[in-house]
Amino acid sequence: MQLPTLVSNLPTPCLLLDINKLEANIKHLSEHIGALGGSLRPHVKTHKSIDVMRKVIEGGNTEGITVSTLKEADYFFENGVTDILYAVSISPDKLSHVQHLMMAGCDLKIILDNIDVAKLVASYGERNGICFKVLIELDTDNHRSGVDPEGDELIEIAAIIDGSKGTSMLGVMTHAGESYHCNTPESLLEISHLERDRSVLAADRLKDVKLPCPVVSIGSTPTALSIDDLKGITEVRAGVYTFFDLVMAGVGVCQHKDIALSVLASVIGFQHAKGWIITDGGWMALSRDRGTSGQTIDYGYGLVSTIDGHAVNNLIVRQANQEHGILSNLTTVNSVRPATLNIGSHVQVLPNHACSTASQYSKYYVVDGDHVIAEWDRINGW
Repeated sequence: MQLPTLVSNLPTPCLLLDINKLEANIKHLSEHIGALGGSLRPHVKTHKSIDVMRKVIEGGNTEGITVSTLKEADYFFENGVTDILYAVSISPDKLSHVQHLMMAGCDLKIILDNIDVAKLVASYGERNGICFKVLIELDTDNHRSGVDPEGDELIEIAAIIDGSKGTSMLGVMTHAGESYHCNTPESLLEISHLERDRSVLAADRLKDVKLPCPVVSIGSTPTALSIDDLKGITEVRAGVYTFFDLVMAGVGVCQHKDIALSVLASVIGFQHAKGWIITDGGWMALSRDRGTSGQTIDYGYGLVSTIDGHAVNNLIVRQANQEHGILSNLTTVNSVRPATLNIGSHVQVLPNHACSTASQYSKYYVVDGDHVIAEWDRINGW
């Protein structure tokens, strides 16, 4: 089937990726981290596409990748990427899969954050004659998982890893997820310092007791874009910066015009008395993510935008059913529909969370203005 040449000829709903915004976003973070003397281990969980990854590599200053699923590890390894960090705490049932990748030549690293798992991984490695490269996950901001950088468990876990032939102590890593709740430059800088300083502290504590810690890995898109000094840090991880989304705009690390990802939908009806515009872009097209609901501006299920990122008559996807999106004005529920929108008109919806919206699709239509220039596949699942 021939690729449509214009956005107006695409089937809806579908996923659009703006090539110019993508390249600008990649360049921005690469130059920022490079200016600080650091390097990026980009996270692929947002785009899950080797074509996007090639653009990231072209942007420079990268070393390896970060994945959130072993399916991602399989896919990127099959496409020539060998240096991979699997950045979700390992569970014992996945060790055989990790072993298979390692034996095939993949330089795969794993993470863990408790003594029981450390013992299980070490035992598995010893029994099967393989040595897993391990990083200890730190909790630097009370957000999710990880060990206390100042606690005894950090030392105990590292000693188990370093003391076994089945494991090798590679370092520490963290993800400052609380940065997603910030919305000022000052708060972003503060949490980026917290992430850095507590990670360096953990590394120093390990070195003080003669335990190895060559890697100190930090990262989230907000902190990566906000950090001003990487002393003691060996790598920075970030993922959603390639696309950005409304949550990142609410955090304050991008503007709407920087969001490279959108969903193209068609107007299929109206409820004039209610001021509703009905589209074929429901939550199956947009995802159920309501990440902006806790921010200063709640964009419902997404913001209706032009191709250059400007809001259209302040329209949002206020409600979403499985295959139906209901558009209305951000501030006035019973709004008058724009005269430019008729049955069959196309709208573009900027996503709340690029990762979850992209996961609804198997491919991107790559666009340059109104023109479709490529079709890039992506993977989903585990």
